[in-house]
Amino acid sequence: MSTSAASEPGPVERSIREKLTGALNPASLTITNDSWRHRHHAAMRDQNGGSGETHFTLNIVSNEFKGKTSMQRHRMIYSLLNEEFASGLHALSLHTKTEEEIQAKSAN
Repeated sequence: MSTSAASEPGPVERSIREKLTGALNPASLTITNDSWRHRHHAAMRDQNGGSGETHFTLNIVSNEFKGKTSMQRHRMIYSLLNEEFASGLHALSLHTKTEEEIQAKSAN
């Protein structure tokens, strides 16, 4: 499981990893901190001087997603991260798959 380009993940990234791992038991979880790409936006500068943890890309493979639509999968993740959004997390780019979907894709 990889993390952001920074040498040490910050508290928001650690919290995201802990909550998603605990609730979704992922086969794979990659979290990328994209906040630096948004540091020039006024709203982001107002949050920790634009150097915080506000934007992430999540690639997660979990069988907890089985039988769920993309929207349902995203809602699962957003509900798990309510506290992080209330504390300044601004946006997530989500890529959610089941192990079966990954295997089917690699078989093609």
